[in-house]
Amino acid sequence: MWGRMAKRAFSFFRAGGFDQVRFENGQDFMNLDQLDWKLWVALACPTKGLAFDARTLELVDADKDGRIRATELIAAVKWAGALLKSPDDFLKAPAELPLSSINLEAEEGKRLYEAAKTVLRGLGKADATTISVPDSAAAVKAFHDMAFNGDGVIPAESTQTPEQKQLVLDVMATIGSTDDKSGKKGVNVDQVKAFFAAVSDYVSWLAKGEGDAALMPLGTGTVAAFESMKVVRAKLDDFFARCAMAAFDSRAAAALNREEKEYLAVAAKDLTISSEEIKAFPLSKIEGHKALPLLDNVNPAWARALATFTENTVKPVLGEQKTLTEAQWAQVKAKLAAFEAWQASKVGAAVEKLGVERLKALAGSAALLDPLFAEEKAQEATAKSIDSVEKLVRYTRDLFQLANNFVSFKDFYERKRPAIFQVGTLFLDQRECELVIRVDDATKHAVMAPLSRGFLAYCDCVRPSSAEKMSIVAAFTAGESDNLMVGRNGLLKDREGKDWDATITKLVDNPISIRQAFWSPYKKVLRFVEEQVAKRAAEEEKDSNALLADGVTTVGKSAEEGKVVKEPKKLDIGVVAALGVAVGGITAAMGALLQSFFGLGLWMPLGVLGLLGLISGPSMLIAWLKLRQRNIGPLLDANGWAVNAHAMLNIPFGASLTKTAALPAGSTLDTRDPYAEARRPWKLYITLLVLLAVGIAWYLGKLDHLLPPVARSVSVLGDSAPAAEPKPTVIIKTETEAAPEKKP
Repeated sequence: MWGRMAKRAFSFFRAGGFDQVRFENGQDFMNLDQLDWKLWVALACPTKGLAFDARTLELVDADKDGRIRATELIAAVKWAGALLKSPDDFLKAPAELPLSSINLEAEEGKRLYEAAKTVLRGLGKADATTISVPDSAAAVKAFHDMAFNGDGVIPAESTQTPEQKQLVLDVMATIGSTDDKSGKKGVNVDQVKAFFAAVSDYVSWLAKGEGDAALMPLGTGTVAAFESMKVVRAKLDDFFARCAMAAFDSRAAAALNREEKEYLAVAAKDLTISSEEIKAFPLSKIEGHKALPLLDNVNPAWARALATFTENTVKPVLGEQKTLTEAQWAQVKAKLAAFEAWQASKVGAAVEKLGVERLKALAGSAALLDPLFAEEKAQEATAKSIDSVEKLVRYTRDLFQLANNFVSFKDFYERKRPAIFQVGTLFLDQRECELVIRVDDATKHAVMAPLSRGFLAYCDCVRPSSAEKMSIVAAFTAGESDNLMVGRNGLLKDREGKDWDATITKLVDNPISIRQAFWSPYKKVLRFVEEQVAKRAAEEEKDSNALLADGVTTVGKSAEEGKVVKEPKKLDIGVVAALGVAVGGITAAMGALLQSFFGLGLWMPLGVLGLLGLISGPSMLIAWLKLRQRNIGPLLDANGWAVNAHAMLNIPFGASLTKTAALPAGSTLDTRDPYAEARRPWKLYITLLVLLAVGIAWYLGKLDHLLPPVARSVSVLGDSAPAAEPKPTVIIKTETEAAPEKKP
């Protein structure tokens, strides 16, 4: 059974944190069915959205469900391998298949070889020894465009007589059509059989009616009488039912005739005789046991239909009538009851629209298209051989690459060429992202994709020149995320070299690197300070404006009243004292902090590192944990893949998928910027700060143990040097001294 443990010893390589198979020769590839399914990287993939030959994927997809599964890939390898002399040709992936590589010992191989020679002769390459994918594709198209191409479909253009052409058109008009491989519409054997079965049924049913006088009580006018009655039947039944209700209880007459407000609603609109509102009213005024007037005083929306009914139905059955009673209406229905029952038993109605005369003429023409289907049948073997030539050429060229993006992710991890799920390169924010995957529904994809633990940017891409559109998701695995935001524009270069305008529509935020995580706390604090400063400045500006406006108003009023503006109250001494205490406390705290820091002596650098670790450590730890979990599986699974392994994107490999801007080797750089802001002497500031720190440490005596006696602070400063803390005196008492005296 599929998926059992391998009977063959394969070679493996480790990449992405898991073991992947390596096909070292063609025989390894031919034994793909012996590789345990648990060792496959993927077990299924979609046929759409991949940077791979679409026709090859279509051929491998045997059940045409839009997905390629492990069984289908194995079947394709087995079929193509049996037609090659050496399976090593898979690893060579030749652009042109040598005819000498075809296995002539297999019966199918012989037929395929002859078909390939026929194809080349048809292309004017009789002496060619190789056949390429374009050659085989051109041959397939040319054969499909032939009148008889072996697909079992006869288009109208392939017929040989006017009668055959008209028959094909009749079948398509009644039963339906099928697409020919040429792209034209035609009919197949089953559709022709269904057509003539319907013709036979209809003609037989029609003959039964024509041979039974009871079914045609009015002769040739029966059909017209019945059709006219069908139009007004429901309204006639409704009218006589309403009259019966009015006869039962006269109080119901007003309601049965509709209320006045309903007429007012209709009258408020632009009226037409055929309007639906008018047609909904009764045929005539409702009264108990009333006969229906057929010509006068009837609902104008039904006047024409009633006139036709009177002429085609009432007159042939009852003679000249101006009214119709309920009993006469029952008589008319009884007269046509047998015809109605016969109509209900109609069969073959699908072909009825062709007309009785045409159907009778076709009754004996069932074999008219048989010669054409025989010609089509004779080409089936040739069609199959030509299709097999194309399939073998494509499989030999493409299957090995497909396996290296399905059974293993060798192409993705070796980085020699992009994987088939990488649709291009995104250039945005001075970065080049190579892990770009096409998505059909970004909203649905984004539900599962965050499990990849990567920083993702969903983009809508468009080519204005051709109005083409697509959506992508790109993984940013290097650089910073500060300038990545919804609405930013970039450029996508697809695998064919086409340029697309890309706009970010959604971001999935995850750590990009340890370096970004290190600086993240400081950036957050800086942003917080900037926001608070901006907020405080805005508040102060608002208060200042209000105070200024209030002051101007006060001065104006005082001037008008002749009053002297009082001077503002002087600052309270207590407030000044409180501020002094606060500043002193802060200064003392800063001094204690500096004293503790300088007290480390030579260990001060480690203190700096410890402080940085205390601040940035948690952020870096979280980033490291997430980066260790980063993998490509959820990105592909959300796109319809069945990824069977935890395909990791570790930090070194992930960084290689996104390139940041860097000057080329050998470039020169002129650092003079005429518009640069004036530089500050930071080096001087840092030097002075270091000297100040050393001076404070020397003053506090923290460096005395490193200096000779003459240079120590206690020697230089004498009594002015800070006094050393007195060592505690330890007093030891004897047991006798410690015991208290006893009182007499």
